[in-house]
Amino acid sequence: MKLNDNSLTPLYQQVLEDIKAGISSGTYLAGERIPSEAELSQIYSVSRVTVRRAIEELVGEGYLTKRQGKGTYVNQRKMLRKIRQCSPVQSFTSVCADMGMTAGAEVLERHIVPARTEDQRFFGPSCERLAYISRLRTADDIPIMEEHDLLPLPEFSCMLEENLDDVSFFEVVTAKCGRTPGGCDSSTIEIALADASMAANLKVAVGSPLFFERALLTDDHKRPLCISNKYLVGSRYMFDI
Repeated sequence: MKLNDNSLTPLYQQVLEDIKAGISSGTYLAGERIPSEAELSQIYSVSRVTVRRAIEELVGEGYLTKRQGKGTYVNQRKMLRKIRQCSPVQSFTSVCADMGMTAGAEVLERHIVPARTEDQRFFGPSCERLAYISRLRTADDIPIMEEHDLLPLPEFSCMLEENLDDVSFFEVVTAKCGRTPGGCDSSTIEIALADASMAANLKVAVGSPLFFERALLTDDHKRPLCISNKYLVGSRYMFDI
């Protein structure tokens, strides 16, 4: 596969998505060893460092397992159990307020990224670019999660400039963009492992278990609003389903 050097999507992410697509399509079967880092480096014409980061993230997300001295293998397909949420979507800030805690937020990064096929299935085929915003969320100064939000452009361009430190994301979207978060089209929860960057931000050990929640959020008129990917410290959070 020839990667797009001019894409805003990092090369490791392109490698990651292609391997993940290979797992979904059956190119790489459960229990099968994928090509080595050296082989993947040749296949994608990228450095082994780039390949290694893609593999580590896929291991963290549970798609692959490394076996010492044997290689990297595809895990069994994850089972999906549907659990419907009846209550309205609730912001992290309001959750903290309900518990008598002070919510905090620190912007880690934000930039423009191209919409992937899976993003367009939610936002629509005409959506080509997204605002990517990553924040560290705390409760009483204790790191709880990293949230990575995707919003369609150009409608939400202002979110790339707005002050998002120690504020409610939902409140800013409502005030500045005129769209009120109202519900969740779908949500999945699985286990991921903290990589070095997340471990440092969340103050946990590398490899610590995290809840990975992916939610497709809609506004109060049920229109697509935001894709929210959250990585939550398993020992500091629980769900009431």
